[in-house]
Amino acid sequence: MNEALTTARWRSELEDELKQTILGFWMRHTIDEKHGGFIGEIKHDMTIVEDADKGLVLNARILWTFSSAYRTYREEAYLKIAERAYEELDSIFRDQANGGLYWMVDVAGNPVQDKKQVYGQAFAIYALTEFYRAAGTEEALNWAKELYLLIEKHAYDPAHRGYIEALSADWTPTSDLSLSGKDLNERKSMNTHLHVLEAYTNLYRVWQPEGLRMKLADLIDIHLDKIVNPANHHFLLFFDDEWASKSEHVSYGHDIEGSWLLCEAAEVLGDEARIERVRAEAIAMADVTIAEGIDANGGVFNEADGEGHLDDTKDWWPQAEAMVGFLNAYQLTGEAKYLQAARNSWAFTKKYISDAEHGEWHWQVTREGVPVTTHPKVDPWKCPYHNGRACLEGLERLAHIEAQH
Repeated sequence: MNEALTTARWRSELEDELKQTILGFWMRHTIDEKHGGFIGEIKHDMTIVEDADKGLVLNARILWTFSSAYRTYREEAYLKIAERAYEELDSIFRDQANGGLYWMVDVAGNPVQDKKQVYGQAFAIYALTEFYRAAGTEEALNWAKELYLLIEKHAYDPAHRGYIEALSADWTPTSDLSLSGKDLNERKSMNTHLHVLEAYTNLYRVWQPEGLRMKLADLIDIHLDKIVNPANHHFLLFFDDEWASKSEHVSYGHDIEGSWLLCEAAEVLGDEARIERVRAEAIAMADVTIAEGIDANGGVFNEADGEGHLDDTKDWWPQAEAMVGFLNAYQLTGEAKYLQAARNSWAFTKKYISDAEHGEWHWQVTREGVPVTTHPKVDPWKCPYHNGRACLEGLERLAHIEAQH
């Protein structure tokens, strides 16, 4: 009985966090009344950077988050934000000449980075299919299908499988491959493949041609055969065309995020052999995250390099993914250690990551939990998707857990 009460209280906290702290923040503070769409950057102290560029990833993630919130709660206010994000993608980011979406535009809506980053196209598919699921907008689904076909036509590597990181505006090869200044300029990455997997999973929920089924199955296999390191159950991060690893870094947040996204992909695909295989790997990945990546206070470390040096700061998004990944491991096994790890993750997030003063979450805190104020509250990467999705996933998973007790 105490377990059910604790879970019910946890769900109440997650719903309050989602509606007030996260969605409320984006509705109150990020609408760009002057230029349309959403403000491109807000500093930690809530100062608006007036001339900040606007990123495809941020806008797609706003569309996904508010579509998912509307699908869950049917509150018109959430639909209005989703429609605003859709309009911004369609009017500002869409490349009418070549297809696909620009990576970055300036405050006036002119492209400043017009390359076709496959990661960004994938997030658009993920968001557009969620908007379709929520609002039934047929044109959004058709656009998602169009983007899928463009990725398959231009970015798929038929010789070695998988997807090239980026292409030029007209989909011809480019040497400018990396996602950000933090990423290696390599041909393939774990991060892009994980989010193409995520996008194709959501697309397959609503559209199931044989070609997409095969591509989603192949993506699951690529993660298991090429991206997961069988020696330690961590994701390898960067690769050449032939899948030779180019980095020994470990990203704890991506490990635990990937563990549950792989399960979701296999379940949506409905392939029993792959479901069995990804579940075993997901549990192994959860175990290694607990063993190596979790601090005594429940927070997830950012990463480690190949020589044993630990980045012990804690960004917002690994905390969000950890709660979901550990809840997933608990649902697969029934082992209490995973439920406790998820609880510890949420407790750390609530105490140190959630911003009680301004709303939303701090980008980063020190190992001791002190906010790092040099990181913005909103920018092309700082978005409502990891934390918003974690709350939505947590609410759904805890309801299932409660129902089984």
